[in-house]
Amino acid sequence: MTLLNKATFICLDCEFTGLDLENDRLIEVAAIRFTFSELLAEFDELVKPDCKISAEALAIHHISAEMVADKPPIEALLPDFLKFIGRDMIVGHAVGSDLEMITRAAERAKIPCTLKARPYIDTLRLARLYGDSPNNSLGKLAAHFNVPADPAHRALNDVKMNIQVFKHLVARFKTVAQVMEILSKPIQMKFMPLGKHKGRPFSEIPLQYLQWAAHMDFDQDLLYSLRLELKKRKKGGGFKDAANPFSAL
Repeated sequence: MTLLNKATFICLDCEFTGLDLENDRLIEVAAIRFTFSELLAEFDELVKPDCKISAEALAIHHISAEMVADKPPIEALLPDFLKFIGRDMIVGHAVGSDLEMITRAAERAKIPCTLKARPYIDTLRLARLYGDSPNNSLGKLAAHFNVPADPAHRALNDVKMNIQVFKHLVARFKTVAQVMEILSKPIQMKFMPLGKHKGRPFSEIPLQYLQWAAHMDFDQDLLYSLRLELKKRKKGGGFKDAANPFSAL
């Protein structure tokens, strides 16, 4: 049984040319090996992509084409990056998309990569479990926990911030196994994370919107939370009354 304060983790983050997993590419990869008491080693490299950087992505990370013009392509960096990640438990914020992009890059370069099959700890899901921050973006969580944040939205800065946020989010747990057990199940969220009702408690969202959203291709936590709210309203006196959040006032 591995205690959290005795374990070694790898926190990683990547920046992309855009948000399309199929057509966009990695533009920066960063990771830090750490324990609860110290940062052990870091890896941070810019990548020259084989596609354009979208205006939306540039506005977020400010990595321009000129900054990566003389950087190595991802196939030259991946072997060292994967070696650095090693076998330690991976931590990251919405880290599934990072692992997907790394895996796709490895597949294109015909580099062996088993990251998608590895267990990992997603601090976005831990934040949903924590539930006391209406906005679970990494920056907002850092502010919530009074974690110093670098204004530059770059991968290594985000990794350092994420490590501190992670420590706050797992404060109630003792072992890695306890964290993995809770993350193996859907998490009931308190606030709608997206759309026109973003930030509102599920209990205040109109019934028709809940019914529509419950059939969308959302992640397991959001679908679970939507369907649980629908079930609660149906059980609590019928959909007609439940559609009006002020009916009990």
